[in-house]
Amino acid sequence: MTLGNSKFGTAQPVKRREDTRFLTGDGNYLDDTVPAGTLFGYVFRSSVAHAEITELDVTDAEAADGVHLVLTADSFEDAGGVNKMGASIITNRDGTQGAAPVRPILAKGRVRFVGEPIAMVVADSLEQAKDAAELIGFDYNDLPVHMDLSEGGPAIHPEAPDNVAYDWGIGDAEKTDAAFKAAAFTTKVEIGDNRIIANSMEPRGCWAAVEDNRLHVAYSGQGVWGLKGSLASTLGIDKKDVHVTTPDVGGGFGMKAFDYPEYFLVAQAARSLNRPVRWQADRTESMLSDNAGRDLVSTAELAFDKNHKIIGYRVNAVSNMGAYNSTFAQFIQSDLASKVLMGVYDVQAAYFSNQGIYTNTTQVDAYRGAGRPEAIYVLERAIDYAARELGVDALELRRKNFIAADKFPYTSATGELYDVGDFHKVLQRAEEEADMSGFAERKAGSAKAGKLRGLGVCYYIESILGSPDETAHVEFADTGRVNLYVGTQSNGQGHETVYAQMLHEYTGIDPDLIDIIQGDSDLIAKGGGTGGSRSVTTQGTANKAVAEKTIDTFRPFVAEQLGVPEVAFEDGSFRAEGSNTVMTLIEAAEVARTEGRDDLLNISASTTLPGRSYPNGCHVAEVEIDPDTGLTEVVKYTVVDDFGVLMNPMMAEGQVHGGVVQGIGQAISEHVVYDEDGQLLTATFMDYGMPRAADMPMIQFHSEPVPSTANVLGMKGCGEAGTVGALAAVANGALDAMWERGVRRADMPFTPQRVWQMIGDA
Repeated sequence: MTLGNSKFGTAQPVKRREDTRFLTGDGNYLDDTVPAGTLFGYVFRSSVAHAEITELDVTDAEAADGVHLVLTADSFEDAGGVNKMGASIITNRDGTQGAAPVRPILAKGRVRFVGEPIAMVVADSLEQAKDAAELIGFDYNDLPVHMDLSEGGPAIHPEAPDNVAYDWGIGDAEKTDAAFKAAAFTTKVEIGDNRIIANSMEPRGCWAAVEDNRLHVAYSGQGVWGLKGSLASTLGIDKKDVHVTTPDVGGGFGMKAFDYPEYFLVAQAARSLNRPVRWQADRTESMLSDNAGRDLVSTAELAFDKNHKIIGYRVNAVSNMGAYNSTFAQFIQSDLASKVLMGVYDVQAAYFSNQGIYTNTTQVDAYRGAGRPEAIYVLERAIDYAARELGVDALELRRKNFIAADKFPYTSATGELYDVGDFHKVLQRAEEEADMSGFAERKAGSAKAGKLRGLGVCYYIESILGSPDETAHVEFADTGRVNLYVGTQSNGQGHETVYAQMLHEYTGIDPDLIDIIQGDSDLIAKGGGTGGSRSVTTQGTANKAVAEKTIDTFRPFVAEQLGVPEVAFEDGSFRAEGSNTVMTLIEAAEVARTEGRDDLLNISASTTLPGRSYPNGCHVAEVEIDPDTGLTEVVKYTVVDDFGVLMNPMMAEGQVHGGVVQGIGQAISEHVVYDEDGQLLTATFMDYGMPRAADMPMIQFHSEPVPSTANVLGMKGCGEAGTVGALAAVANGALDAMWERGVRRADMPFTPQRVWQMIGDA
């Protein structure tokens, strides 16, 4: 029933069809969808990191030209809004719950980070709204600021007197302690993971309107159903009266998967005024208010027997929660545990502990590109450091400890069930493709030029699933086109192309006739959204299921039309055995419509995956450093990935390239900096070092697939893999380059000043 040799089917390098409209200015982004006559919202934010609000006078702002409304915490509540953001709380190691202070939508009584929303002004123009915000009387008494990743200090919340958000652990502590006591060798290293800002090309934004007595909110996000529920509960509206849509999205990276205060404020303003209201962040506003990523320090220990086999792994991490618990913050940071301990190594005893600390910074909830790359970053930095301490070859140490191919399925020390893998094969391919045997010669060439050259390796593995459930719906429209409704949300990954490929592969329908419908809570009953590289596996499985159901549903109808007992489906058409008479699905749908068989024109299927898939691979980075200036460059980069079956090899390679660039960006230049008063010092692209094309090497990509058994497609997901591997590969390469100069600890980012200082201090 498949069309494996089709030019447009699976495993074919089909070009992204959405790129034509994106590159010619015909994209349909949030700003393109705003209704005519929409009012402008502007958020008045805190200019200090921690203070008691003593005055908030909006009288003059309300009387300013063009102003229709000023929302404060009090007026938001008076209108029936619940001034509280949702948050998920985990269970501490001692069985108590993590701290659960209220994060208000609009600050009430106190502000806790620079950029916290205090009021929203709604006016005829953005300029008028900004001018009116200047008239707001805001006075406060400064409170002490807590910026350290440590217990104690000035309390940010009474619910957390020591600023501890949670204290969580996973694994077998006793078994791990015993392994360390019995070890022939142990190593220990502290590893910093610097804070970054997602910086999607399209900043966050939203608009809201009341349409036919229902609230319609459009926003630039990663799924519509979570926000639909949050809006209903926060504003006291029945879910059926809330309509959420998402148009084209210019990048999400996890950051846009969460609720933010502005969405509720715009919605309430539209309801109060019965006028459409919009809000769009500018770049500095995004840097102040978007959920950030990373920002933790981990101490990683490895225990080895006399043959250098790992017998124990122990990690203690301290994570910055920012000023509040935002949506999934506690779970995202603590979930590092299952990821950080689920490396590719055959470790039987492991324990991970993680303490979340509140600071007067923007909340930390998101990750850019990443599948919690912090996890693999810590593990692969620790492995590399251990190889140096033990005086053994880093590749051989990895090989000696790999989970062997014949041990799958394999249950990790924290209970993750790996279905398949062949890490030896992937590493060998990476060694060959990266020409590691020629590294010594390249290093000598760099030395002649006065440069230090290092080689860094990272072997990563990540888990792909998120929600295991997804639904797909096929509609044969009266225009002759076919609509495929999906529960995921493209943020630039190319879903329109991939899903059309899939439906064509399984049904033979011309991909040019297929339209992908996403991001509309009225048109699609439910969906898991996009995040964690889940789309190709979960949505892909549902797409295959709905294609098969469509064919099976049409089969008896087509047999009746052809006057035969039964028909087969092959090469994209129904065919009676022994006959040259055929009928395509499109033709069958046209006949069904003329005969009033509407039941055949709309078909849905839902699927649930039985388990995760585990993409893995090896990244090899060669880093060159000028010791006189500290300038650090990645000069050669090689990736060999096991993504299972590739839906579209060209797009998979593009995803890897983008992820690697993100990883190199964090490793080389990106870094969020606050001063001692909690003021953000990197609030523009003048100060924040986003990666640029000129900073990037050529990236070699190779596929060495082992098909997953956790889904019928054999796929493993690839959206985050580039970043997951890049961080440790580049960092290990930088340390390798500086090792001969006596540097023993090297944390990102490797900016010229920091690298020069590292070498000078050593």
